Amino acid sequence: MLSVFYIMDSIEISPHDFSVVLVRRSGSRFFDSIKFFFKEESTSHGWMFYLGPIIMTTGAIMTLFFIPFFSSGESFSGLSTYGNLFLVAYLMVLGPLGNALGVGTGGSPFGAMGITRGLTRLFAMELPFYIAIIAIMSLGGSADIATIASEQTTFNAFAHPLLFIAAMISFIGMMGQAPFDVVGAPVEVYSGPASEFSGKFLALLMTQSAIFTFAKLVLMVHLFLGGASTFLELLMKTFGLFILVISFGAIYGRFKTPQSVDFLLKVPTGIALVGLLLATWS
Repeated sequence: MLSVFYIMDSIEISPHDFSVVLVRRSGSRFFDSIKFFFKEESTSHGWMFYLGPIIMTTGAIMTLFFIPFFSSGESFSGLSTYGNLFLVAYLMVLGPLGNALGVGTGGSPFGAMGITRGLTRLFAMELPFYIAIIAIMSLGGSADIATIASEQTTFNAFAHPLLFIAAMISFIGMMGQAPFDVVGAPVEVYSGPASEFSGKFLALLMTQSAIFTFAKLVLMVHLFLGGASTFLELLMKTFGLFILVISFGAIYGRFKTPQSVDFLLKVPTGIALVGLLLATWS
């Protein structure tokens, strides 16, 4: 299953011909990460520099543990019976915070630039998403993810389209896709953190990115697409949602940081509030 995470995390859409391509060969990031785990670190900037990737990886793994894979049954439910959507929303913040703590102690000016952009964008990105999931919890009368998924007679994406649109816009930013990819902008920013980390800590960053990608996709499937009852259904829904998300990178150019924050605070937040009011009054 971990190799599937890596393959999905390595897919991008070409902005020139709108064709789906694999970065390098399929699964190469999976084998590269294994190789990096046996490499030594070339640089060191103190204990916090190494603790950052550990916090990020811990947040990714714990998030996946508290999200059930299926909407019914006890198979692959993990620790979901001991937590709920509030806990998952909290754990998802560990990734950006761990990144800020780790990269902030490094010596790369590009890393500091990425942290500044990321923390500036974080609140604006999560506000519409949290409004949408609070509305979903209120409508379903439960904060349990499996319960929310199993009780959807009509997918929430169709029953409450405004909430889905608001959450989807925010979700594109969470996935690091254009036009909200101001934190890990290729060449401009992300070359800094990537060049600072090496060895097993670079492998941890690659691993947590792949796990977080899949965990967030599964969460969206449960909240708005009725969950899944089999692995095949789960992979089909997550892959379809993933293709939809990365397609925006081929259509829209990157926002500047102020533009990104301004857009997220106005458009998806406004849509989420309207969707919340309509769902509450209906």
